[in-house]
Amino acid sequence: MPEAAVQCSNLKRHFTRAGYTVRAVDGITLEVQAGELFGVVGTSGSGKTTLLNLIGGLDTPTAGYLEVMGQSLELLDSRELALYRRSTVGTIFQAFHLLLARTALENVELPLLLQNVAPKERKGLAMDALEQVGLQARADHRPSELSGGEQQRVAIARALAKNPRLLLADEPTGNIDSRTSREILDLLQGLNRDSGLTVILVSHDEEGVGRIADCIVRLEDGRVVGEGGA
Repeated sequence: MPEAAVQCSNLKRHFTRAGYTVRAVDGITLEVQAGELFGVVGTSGSGKTTLLNLIGGLDTPTAGYLEVMGQSLELLDSRELALYRRSTVGTIFQAFHLLLARTALENVELPLLLQNVAPKERKGLAMDALEQVGLQARADHRPSELSGGEQQRVAIARALAKNPRLLLADEPTGNIDSRTSREILDLLQGLNRDSGLTVILVSHDEEGVGRIADCIVRLEDGRVVGEGGA
């Protein structure tokens, strides 16, 4: 049996807004196996992004248990969480978050720069990542010279460059057309199958995610209301 990459039990993230308690994540229990492509679907406001932020170490739970790759995240201090975000997880966002004045290659190099990787090695790793997403020929192009799908591929390459153990994708097809969305989902599926990389994919597109995911959970009001598998 494969080992668990992510385990959470009765996980909660509540916060107060305008005097009201918002239960963004409200008692979620789930397990993601290593090497799995795991889908999380639901409408806007269902808790998908909050859950992903908790797994990615960008937010901290109000209550419950969360373990990722053998690390109990609630036990990590700020320095350890920063290291976890740099070395264990790669995150892809709906907004591409590319620096407009930098080339595709330079954008992909950024996380390696933060890890103090030497320039020659940094460039090689970044080019390898661009090749993985089929964009090595566009390495010298700036974001304004790339299509929306190509920009998202650069963002995926940036997440891959640091060789993460877990890839988190938050609505990666939200800003692109349906044909390109399918290509991006196929790319994520290929990365998962070819390298065994564990992928958690968050989306409102249940049909698209269902086509490629090994397992899916459906969220509503911060809770799991359904699940299934390929």
